[in-house]
Amino acid sequence: MAPVNLLIVGAGSRGTGYASYAAAHPDEVRIVGVAEPREIYRQRMIDEYDITPENAFADWRAAAAAEKFADAVVVATQDAMHVEPAEAFAAKGYHLLLEKPMAPDEEGCRRIHQAVKAAGVMLAVCHVVRYTIVTQKIKQLLDQGAIGDIVSVQRLEPVGYWHQAHSFVRGNWRNEEESSAMLLAKSCHDVDWLRYILGVPCKKVSSFGNLKHFRAEQKPVGAAARCLDCDLAAECAYAAQKIYLGRVRDGQTGWPVDVLTPDVDEEAVLQALREGPYGRCVYDCDNDVVDHQVVNFLFEGGATAAFTMTAFARGRGRETRIFGTKGELFSDDEKIEVFDFLTDERRDIEIDPTDSSILGGHGGGDYGLMQCFVAAVAEGDPTRILSGPDETLESHLMVFAAERARKNGTVEMVPSA
Repeated sequence: MAPVNLLIVGAGSRGTGYASYAAAHPDEVRIVGVAEPREIYRQRMIDEYDITPENAFADWRAAAAAEKFADAVVVATQDAMHVEPAEAFAAKGYHLLLEKPMAPDEEGCRRIHQAVKAAGVMLAVCHVVRYTIVTQKIKQLLDQGAIGDIVSVQRLEPVGYWHQAHSFVRGNWRNEEESSAMLLAKSCHDVDWLRYILGVPCKKVSSFGNLKHFRAEQKPVGAAARCLDCDLAAECAYAAQKIYLGRVRDGQTGWPVDVLTPDVDEEAVLQALREGPYGRCVYDCDNDVVDHQVVNFLFEGGATAAFTMTAFARGRGRETRIFGTKGELFSDDEKIEVFDFLTDERRDIEIDPTDSSILGGHGGGDYGLMQCFVAAVAEGDPTRILSGPDETLESHLMVFAAERARKNGTVEMVPSA
């Protein structure tokens, strides 16, 4: 079978990560084009994958206007820049791998859904948590009836104190108007995961949450506007020196440090901290997304789920408890425990560890997503995709309803997809 040809739109962290599947599996997929406005990132992809000049673009619009030259396109632009390229490439007959979220609002999500349906192309949204090793094992156990019928679920996303500071206080997803709400930008993975595990539509939601800590009112007396100028940096858990320079000095040059500068060394990182957004005091940024949130869901058939997102945790995997009529299941992304009510016995299931590369990231979900999408395109089989347009639209509508509930203090119905 001939390799699938991919066009990468957005050669940042996620775009290059998905492209790296081609380096590992050149017999399955080839990167034949790139659209990226930043020359250094565009050129890196050109060099790495030997992309011809006529298939390298500074603007996705030029790529969409060209005669179709690939089987599928990876759309890894910023959140608010998904709708137009998704519509344009779908209309040209490209299958789509779309970075999550689909779009920051319901209208944009419905436009993408309609575009792929009208064009008859496949869409895989990068809800990579569906594809993780642990999720697939949990799904298998549930389908086998290991704990009977699901009654309720508790899901925790401990974002991590430094990850919150990096991405959602200083970084690209800090401001709702510029990107999206925290529940969509970070935790749409978890909302989508709940939809996948429960297997039925969600009917109602309620939610509470706010920006409690990363605000000007919490700034210590005497703290500077930038970490490198601050006499209190040694006492601050969120100091940029601690988060970034410590990693560079330990030889870690990947994420999150490579977000600051394309050339990762101590001098370049120091310059980025002096001049760029990642050197700002976490109490002196233009962030407005919540740093903690709880959401309650009522699903068709009566099952319930409670989700908690918090910045105030050490960095670790998600934690889940699923309560069934015949047993209870616990998972922390490294192991699964199943307790059987009949025998009063606990069964421990170890999960194979994955590497820390982009394709080993998210518990193997990034790799699993690419593997399934490439196979779907190669075989013309959309059933290989776990995160297709219909359920993805549903889970986005759950997020939007939860945000309405949080902001209005209401219980919201989830509209039908």
